[in-house]
Amino acid sequence: MPLPDDFLPTDDVPAVLRPALAKAWQRLHDSLAQADSVAELTGQEPPSESWVALGDGRRRQLARVLAISDFVLDSLVRHPDWLLHLDASGELDEAPGTEVQRDWLDERLEAVDDEAAMQSAIRRFRRARMMGIVWRDLTRPADVDMWDTSAAVSRLAELCLDGALYWLEAYLEPRWGRPAARADGSGQHLVVLGMGKLGAGELNLSSDIDLIFAFPEKGETQGGRKSLEHQEYFTKLGQRLITALDAVTADGFAFRVDMRLRPLGEGGPLVGSFASLAGYYQDQGREWERYAMLKARPVAGDLDAGDELLANLRPFVYRRYLDFGAIESLREMKALINREVKRKGMQANIKLGPGGIREIEFVVQAFQLIRGGRDTELQVTSLKTALERLPGLGLLPQAVADELMPDYVFLRDLEHALQALEDRQTQSLPDDDQARERVALALDMADWPAVMARLDEVRSRVRQHFDAVIADPEAEMEGPARSPEHGISSLDDWRSLWHDELEEEEARTLLAGAGFADPETALRRLTTLRQSRQVQTMQRIGYERLDALMPLLLGAVAESELPDIALERVLPLVEAVLRRTAYLALLRENPEALGHLMGLCSASPWIAEQLARYPLLLDELLTPDTLYTPADKTRLADELRQALGRIPEDDDEAHLEALRVFKHAHVLRVAASDIAGTRHLMKVSDYLTHIAEVLLEAVLAMAWRHLVRKHGYPLRRDGSRAGAEPEFLIVGYGKLGGIELGYGSDLDLVFIHDADSGGSTDGARSIDTPVFFTRLGQRIIHLLTAVTPAGALYEVDMRLRPSGSAGLLVTSTSAFADYQRREAWTWEHQALVRARVVAGYPPIAEGFEAVRREILGRSRDVEALRKEVVAMRHKMRDHLGSRDAEGFDLKHDAGGMVDIEFLCQFAVLSMGSETPELLAYSDNMRILETLEATGRLPDDDCRCLREAYLAYRSAVHRASLTRESARGRSEDFQAHRQAVIDVWQRLLEPST
Repeated sequence: MPLPDDFLPTDDVPAVLRPALAKAWQRLHDSLAQADSVAELTGQEPPSESWVALGDGRRRQLARVLAISDFVLDSLVRHPDWLLHLDASGELDEAPGTEVQRDWLDERLEAVDDEAAMQSAIRRFRRARMMGIVWRDLTRPADVDMWDTSAAVSRLAELCLDGALYWLEAYLEPRWGRPAARADGSGQHLVVLGMGKLGAGELNLSSDIDLIFAFPEKGETQGGRKSLEHQEYFTKLGQRLITALDAVTADGFAFRVDMRLRPLGEGGPLVGSFASLAGYYQDQGREWERYAMLKARPVAGDLDAGDELLANLRPFVYRRYLDFGAIESLREMKALINREVKRKGMQANIKLGPGGIREIEFVVQAFQLIRGGRDTELQVTSLKTALERLPGLGLLPQAVADELMPDYVFLRDLEHALQALEDRQTQSLPDDDQARERVALALDMADWPAVMARLDEVRSRVRQHFDAVIADPEAEMEGPARSPEHGISSLDDWRSLWHDELEEEEARTLLAGAGFADPETALRRLTTLRQSRQVQTMQRIGYERLDALMPLLLGAVAESELPDIALERVLPLVEAVLRRTAYLALLRENPEALGHLMGLCSASPWIAEQLARYPLLLDELLTPDTLYTPADKTRLADELRQALGRIPEDDDEAHLEALRVFKHAHVLRVAASDIAGTRHLMKVSDYLTHIAEVLLEAVLAMAWRHLVRKHGYPLRRDGSRAGAEPEFLIVGYGKLGGIELGYGSDLDLVFIHDADSGGSTDGARSIDTPVFFTRLGQRIIHLLTAVTPAGALYEVDMRLRPSGSAGLLVTSTSAFADYQRREAWTWEHQALVRARVVAGYPPIAEGFEAVRREILGRSRDVEALRKEVVAMRHKMRDHLGSRDAEGFDLKHDAGGMVDIEFLCQFAVLSMGSETPELLAYSDNMRILETLEATGRLPDDDCRCLREAYLAYRSAVHRASLTRESARGRSEDFQAHRQAVIDVWQRLLEPST
């Protein structure tokens, strides 16, 4: 039955393409006629009769697809009935489910009994599915986009791989048997890792598939006519799997297979054991292989074993530190690509050319390589997912991501359009006019000039963002390194100085002109570093990174306010990272961070020492927004929770390291904001105290989990079982309790529980409740004080617990109350003024607060109290005060901080029974405010004491940052000191 002349509507097809469409339709029409003839001879229904039943919308789609895709045309010429099958199954509008497709393929493979028939079945299956994919990509039904196309092609490749692999295993089993089981008794299968776009699940329409083959353990096959070593068996299996997909037969090919990403490339074994792969990547893995492994994903065979393999290789791919050396590698790879593009005249290549697909991939994957070890959210194979996550991690502005995503989609859509023409792997723009107009139609654009205008716009934008991430920092930094009043020094000058290419007088002149007050010393320091054994014995890549950094660093030093001091303090940091050269790369790749480094080191030797001791803190210099803006307690807790959430719960070592990195990073932020003057003194102490509190909460939770896993849960006083929340209390005394922590403060702690002291835990390894809580306290102290590569969290002082060092490490609520009522000394009640709950179980906290209020609110003999407080103060002053009439110990001398603290404590203990408002606070500032508000001390006295206390604490903080002693000149603090002494004498020593 001939099709009517108006069967194919052509009004949606541009006039320029209608002649080519007419030729295509003639070919298809002839094929249908031939198929009708064959059907008549066999007594079947002619295909054309079913074609007539196609609706107008489907016919319009057919015209569009035939006008664009020779692949679909060729497929329909060979199999005219496929259009009807695909239409009936709904595959022209929506991709079939994975299991549905798997069943279709399994059904075909079950019907074949030799490799040639298997290959034919796979190729026919692949062509039919690809026809549906191309159709949907060119007609774009509802909710179908580029990502759906890429996912569908990737899923198809996985199904073909998996189907062929398991067919081959069964087919070869009588001859060679099956691999021996693993040591744990589980079976062994080939592991097929998909690399590149297959691993990402983002294949293009006519992509090669990059694969790596692996197997778990060595051994011999069993149960066949001939036994083979696993290496030989899996190699033969892999070779046949490649042929099953890659070989060109009468049915074409399924997927071109590329195995060059395996260890040692084409010269290496086709298949490797897990152990051999792990050894290779650890000992010989190169940077480009890390880049390639970003996309690795098990796609066929034993998927669970594949996940196990990749978990073992993850440390090779994702470094635990910030790996800015990866940018160097990407830059080198891009330079190599650029040379190849130029040599082969490939500027029209939308993948490799300027502003192309590869540049967007490099931008995203640079962040994955650099930050993926720290920000595990980036350990994903999908570019789309990674790009979506970058703004949330503060690594890429949302506006940039919002531009890159649609630009990437456009480039990939253009790539698909190019490949849909002939099912050919190409990313090059066509030369002939007809192909160009077919591409424009595929993209739903007016014509080829419109395509090129959009492409030029996209490429320009992509190149701009690519340069911002990948560009060589030296290109950005070229130019004057000093303002004219200091003389002008270029990077070439600093490079010559570092390379020792200048005469000594020239070098001194250069340094003097750049603002160095002592050029001789600066030159000596540089010479000492350059000639040091550490530098002379560096490996090549390390020395190259140092060599690239030093001119930039010297330029940044010269830009600082105090070049001599900046150089003196930053060179120890350089020396500290000579063997950890990723940090050299970090500084070189982030010139802005060098500026922050100079400013902080110039202002504070303490910060310089912290950075040299813990170079991982250099990461903080990359984000000025957070560097100078410490987080509040809620954000701190959230950040720590996220950081710990990325670590397996049973990895105690990683948890300890994460806690310490968190502490050092956030204390650095506080110090930076302190130096920059962006935070009030009170806020500095608040932030330092919040950091400690958040860490104590985390440490308590970790210790509780550890103990209950081993021994079960303790019982409460009412006999019920304790819950998952730690039923324990950490009380902070001293500066922690008073919300006045400094940069180097230790933690004065007391531990309290409220469980049944006569009971025991309910676990398999049950222990008495007091023993449980003692071990819990010991565990907390261990977690706080254990030394890791990132140092210790805090020094801990437990001497303020009941009975001091001779007392129990952990006290019950009732025992604590009884001790405070019956045995505690006056100085212990003074200490209790500064005590508050800093972590733990709210119901127990309420009990502690009640005891504290009871003890501090007692009615006391004021005169006796006064004598004890004064006696204790004189004893401390005699022991700790200075003997220097010219100097003033800010803490311990008369009129200093401790006098104000004792005044507050005396006021609370002597007045608390009559003025309960004084019992609410543990910090001196609010106690002084309460004394003023309640009229218990004159307003002027309270104001003078607050001003003096703030001045002293500010000086102490500054002394910590500048590595100076907490001392000042008497004349600088004379007014504050005299005011404190006056109040002291009126309140505590009126007769003197």
